[in-house]
Amino acid sequence: MSTYNKTKATATASAAALQGVRVVEMGQLIAGPFCGKTLGEFGADVVKIEAPGSGDPLRNWRMLKEGTSVWWQVQSRNKRSVALDLRQKEGQDIARKLIAEADVLIENFRPGTLESWGMGWEELSALNPGLVMLRISGYGQTGPYRDLPGFGVIGEAMGGLRHLTGEPGRVPVRVGVSIGDTLAALHGAIGVLAALHHRKVNGGQGQVIDVALHEAVFNVMESLVPEYSAFGAVREPAGSALTGIAPSNAYHCQDGWVLVAGNGDSIFKRLMSAIGRADLAAAPDLANNAGRVARVAEIDAAIGTWTATRQISVVLETLAAVGVPAGRVFTAKDIAEDPHYRARDMLLPQTTRDGYTLEVPGIVPKLSATPGSIRSSAPGLGDDTDAVLREIGLTDEQIAALHARGVVAGAKEKA
Repeated sequence: MSTYNKTKATATASAAALQGVRVVEMGQLIAGPFCGKTLGEFGADVVKIEAPGSGDPLRNWRMLKEGTSVWWQVQSRNKRSVALDLRQKEGQDIARKLIAEADVLIENFRPGTLESWGMGWEELSALNPGLVMLRISGYGQTGPYRDLPGFGVIGEAMGGLRHLTGEPGRVPVRVGVSIGDTLAALHGAIGVLAALHHRKVNGGQGQVIDVALHEAVFNVMESLVPEYSAFGAVREPAGSALTGIAPSNAYHCQDGWVLVAGNGDSIFKRLMSAIGRADLAAAPDLANNAGRVARVAEIDAAIGTWTATRQISVVLETLAAVGVPAGRVFTAKDIAEDPHYRARDMLLPQTTRDGYTLEVPGIVPKLSATPGSIRSSAPGLGDDTDAVLREIGLTDEQIAALHARGVVAGAKEKA
């Protein structure tokens, strides 16, 4: 049994970390729902409000199996779906009842949308003074750009990330996933947890968490602006290298690419010795990062010459033996077949409500006493409408009338 699994096996059985926290999720696609997913994995009861008939567009994004996106199966696990028409006053009234009993509201509409429905912060906080309201938008709830439409890709560009991706002089490329949205979601989750803690220890009051997509990206951009402020320096794209840090790059092998991070002072010496360049290992001017940056082209050429005549497996084995961080570029197939992923429960089986089983990403981060879990698979549209409405006090007759007027929909109506 791996060390990680031994730790899991000895963890004290206890309630989930966020058990008892009720979340109403009114967002769609990625940023808001990814935050809801994260909270749900640690025990929060996440009630997702979707439009009757269509639901969250993510249900139909990318590759579909049995008519539903496999992305949806991951993004919406541990959630309950309520199909509710927020364009109707009765639908808005039901949403208010749900929010009145919630700890957290997540929304990622364009600023002003909830206000147009009479569900701005002033109204909702008067209804539920302890409410924690997470608002994720392209540019935030204030400022001259607040009303502009914004998706994650625009946030990545404005946050400074897109300028640095790609090869020098060529078109900026995207990371390949919706990193702007997920960064905003994770910042939102941090804000929710901080606000819940504040509410618990400082008087029970809720607050608004305002997350802009571009700000979430900008927050992880390291020394980008300080370098400009201090030196007028604008960091430029550098392909697979890490500007100002050497050596850290991708190098070609006989059967693909390998990443080598030899930028620690002692690591660099071990790396140079391993590739047969004792002269570079001993060079006084290469003993620190500044000296290596000045000769980075020469260093990269030396490493590349060595890797070019070897298989990836040989390069990795050689560098692991001397403690130099290195790794190959993983594809989805590589991840699915990797023993380390499996040893740490990062590939888990999840049976969908359509009856088939997927391998899906595990839970991050890993808590020793209250680990996250997959308690339920992603819901069909409106699967939980009636059950949730009963929880807020509606009778079966009232629920039936709402169905008849098209205010709500249930699983049997989704077809």
